[in-house]
Amino acid sequence: MVRYAFFPGCVSRGGAPELYQSTIAVAGRIGIELEEIEGWSCTGSGALQESNPLLGDTLNARNFALAQQTGLPIMTICSTCQGVMAQAKVKLENEEYRAQINALLAEEGLEYTGGIQIKHMLWVMVEDIGLEHIKSLAVRSLDGVFLAPFYGCYIVRPSAALEYDEHPQRKVALELVIEALGATAVDNEGKTRDLGADAMVTPCPLCHLNLDGFQSKAARQVGRQINVPILHLPQLIGAALGMDAPTLGLNRHIVSSFDVALKMGIRV
Repeated sequence: MVRYAFFPGCVSRGGAPELYQSTIAVAGRIGIELEEIEGWSCTGSGALQESNPLLGDTLNARNFALAQQTGLPIMTICSTCQGVMAQAKVKLENEEYRAQINALLAEEGLEYTGGIQIKHMLWVMVEDIGLEHIKSLAVRSLDGVFLAPFYGCYIVRPSAALEYDEHPQRKVALELVIEALGATAVDNEGKTRDLGADAMVTPCPLCHLNLDGFQSKAARQVGRQINVPILHLPQLIGAALGMDAPTLGLNRHIVSSFDVALKMGIRV
């Protein structure tokens, strides 16, 4: 069992609550103990950092300080949160800048001392839990299921802040998880269904909202139906663990996940 200070992010507590629901359902089963960070706030989602970098970094330093009170590293379930927090962490390693921000945090009795570890759930599964352990827990084989991985922007760049040199497997972590569960990763430049994908899998709820919510508009643009189900990462894991559709929140998607759920052997 590995323990993490849990940073769920705004979207999993608002626009995509099925991500939070499926994460909680899956985490304990695969050996992740979560302690949600009490009083966490939005990371700024990148937009705030462009308009007010000091405020964005202060919000992230506050989250880091709250996490440090638990004595645990942070686990995220949002690629955007991961990327924004990783970049803020790098900036806050500058002691002079960190002191400037800690002066603001002092009003709340908080201080960030630097060096916090931040990991997306995808990386936790590959680096801490291990693919073999996840594979051993699977009660359903996803053989014959074709899934297109979609990482999202913030979990792949800037690679230095995300420590890709130290952890090169992060470049293919989603494919590794898909293949470990017996499914086939459909890897192509556009990650589209034209190469036979039954669904897409993403570790980013913001990407999920866009990929799931704008397919009807995209279909009108290309003049044909698309209808690609978009799965959250823990929903994929939960499918292999034998969980049913209500537990994983598969009924909350805009594009129906019914067909791919049946193909994965999920009770709907």
